[in-house]
Amino acid sequence: MGGSESPDRTPERDERTGRAAAAQRIQHQTQWVDLQIQEAMKRGDFDNLPGAGKPIEGLGAEHDPDWWLKKLIEREKVSVLPPALQLRKDDAELDATLDRHTAESEVRRELEEFNARVMRARYTPVDGPPLITMPRDVEAEVDAWRDRRLARRRARQAEQAARPVERGRDHDTAAERPRRRWFRRDRGS
Repeated sequence: MGGSESPDRTPERDERTGRAAAAQRIQHQTQWVDLQIQEAMKRGDFDNLPGAGKPIEGLGAEHDPDWWLKKLIEREKVSVLPPALQLRKDDAELDATLDRHTAESEVRRELEEFNARVMRARYTPVDGPPLITMPRDVEAEVDAWRDRRLARRRARQAEQAARPVERGRDHDTAAERPRRRWFRRDRGS
């Protein structure tokens, strides 16, 4: 830095008290905060707060550095399972998951992802329960998905056929009825 001197880093001092100006500002700030709290207490802003008069939960217990994570899992109802148990759960729910899809390509993609997770878990050493979930046969599962879909469609058709005829209307199906537009543009002359 050549011939120039570095700036003076000594704290600024108040001439009257000899104390550092920053320390005085902090002192004034704490006094101001205390004053605000006292005024709020006089107004009754702290009366009838939830949990008033009850012990603070977890106070006095051993310190847990992961307390926030445990609270988050509890509050958000997140379940963290070992991979073997998660795959068992996914296997049990797979048919319902597949039935939510409408395209065969989506069903195949879901099955291939499931099988890939099973195979990855088979070749990864894990602590915990043993992996008993087997990969699914994609073609057999797609055929079963088609059968369930067809059965649901037939059940809906049978339910519609069993409904009584409304106000003397003929048995018209949804395909035979003219489609109504939900949006009509007012075409002024």
